[in-house]
Amino acid sequence: MARISGIDLPPQKQVWIGLTYIHGIGRTRSAQILAKAKVAEVTRIKDLTEDETRRIRAIIQDEGLVEGDLRKDVAQNIRRLMEIGCYRGVRHRRNLPVRGQRTHTNARSRKGPRRMTVAGKKKTKK
Repeated sequence: MARISGIDLPPQKQVWIGLTYIHGIGRTRSAQILAKAKVAEVTRIKDLTEDETRRIRAIIQDEGLVEGDLRKDVAQNIRRLMEIGCYRGVRHRRNLPVRGQRTHTNARSRKGPRRMTVAGKKKTKK
């Protein structure tokens, strides 16, 4: 089982898909990394040699932020927006869509489930 950037990659997947399990690596970046490491994309992760794994790991460390560092960087950027009080920061603080989407209808995944109004108690007749 290959472990890269603190993530256990699934052994049955092909390498170019398996690398996408690492936060910050998509399909395009995965293909670029494998081209630099001179590893065939269709190789299964369980079939990787130790040398190939080491080359992939070295390229990922050299190229840029992935996993924890990237998550921390994104969280700091959002925190900065909230501290300076800009429009995007206010939207983050209120858990509303940030990028201009409508909220009159939709936006349920960001706003959460609907809050139903509670019906008033019916009065009993005397």
